[in-house]
Amino acid sequence: MKDSFLLAEVIQTPERLSGLRLSDWNLLIRQARYTGLLGKLYQLTLGLDISSDILEKIIPHLLSTQIIVNKQRDGLHCELVKLPPIFEDINIPLILLKGGAYYALGLPFSASRMLSDIDLLVPKQALPRVEAALAVQGWQSQSKDAYDEHYYREWMHEIPPLVHRKRKSVLDVHHTILPPTTKYNPDPEKIMAAAREVSPGIWTLCPEDLVIHSATHLFHDGELEHGLRDLVDIHELLQYFAENEAGFWARLVPRAIELDLLLPLYYGLHYAQAILNTAIPESVMQHVTQGAPNKMMRPLMDWLFLRALRSAHSSCDLFGSGFARWILYVRSHYLRMPLTLLIPHLLRKAWKRRFKDKAEAPNEFLGGAPTDREPLV
Repeated sequence: MKDSFLLAEVIQTPERLSGLRLSDWNLLIRQARYTGLLGKLYQLTLGLDISSDILEKIIPHLLSTQIIVNKQRDGLHCELVKLPPIFEDINIPLILLKGGAYYALGLPFSASRMLSDIDLLVPKQALPRVEAALAVQGWQSQSKDAYDEHYYREWMHEIPPLVHRKRKSVLDVHHTILPPTTKYNPDPEKIMAAAREVSPGIWTLCPEDLVIHSATHLFHDGELEHGLRDLVDIHELLQYFAENEAGFWARLVPRAIELDLLLPLYYGLHYAQAILNTAIPESVMQHVTQGAPNKMMRPLMDWLFLRALRSAHSSCDLFGSGFARWILYVRSHYLRMPLTLLIPHLLRKAWKRRFKDKAEAPNEFLGGAPTDREPLV
């Protein structure tokens, strides 16, 4: 294959993996590693007729990631046994978001998805009770900076992350799905009212809200190095609910309108279709396009996102890819808060990154990113 974006091709058509040469795999593994999709790549290989000579060389890279995913899933399972009684005692539903929700629902793609923390959604007025109940059970905030604490409490949609003092697992406790300073203002009570209990004491968002939240998270986030992984989430959610949830397509766009989140849903559907060839009914695309940017802005946003949502590996870069990611990083902060808050905040972040965080190692999968020169397989 000559297309540099090999990873997107094999996600669209997994059967193409059977015909790859070793040099193709060398490129593909790098692209998947850089965007956090090695686990997905491992799952795609299962059941395919791949040459034993090639399989012998690639399987250590793929299987090592799956071992990490399995360990993370075991840890999540352990926490989902311990957390429901805590929330039951304070009479607050345990509503999971993102990866935890996908696991609790048993969605097929969750078997290969990396997990870094457990995201929860609770009513804002219940935060003091939630924090107190979790603290008794060993969950503690790691925030040591008064500015960071104020930033989370006043401007964000979540409190500072909580880390268990023994197990070191991380909880991100949200009280809504977007910062209150953003242009969009989805009603968290509507979102929580539609949540479904999927097992005793464990709830998730309804199918439409899972898709809308995933799209909202991706297209308001400025850290797009792993943006393709989040777009794959949207692709997988759409495929699964289209097949398993009656009336899903008919409810999706009206729900986004109800929550004032039609624009991020448009982006999610548009780029899933453009990059991953996701099957979406034409009537749904026509309906969601009502929320698209104006005709002057659409080419610009396509230019930015079609670059930023590729794998961060250099083989996937197009002209202007780095600039596009930077512009979208600035955009994410602009969407998050007004300029009077944004400019001082970005200056502080730049200062902290320059002088306080230099000693911190990058958090890379599997112990760091490989060089572009040395062959992997």
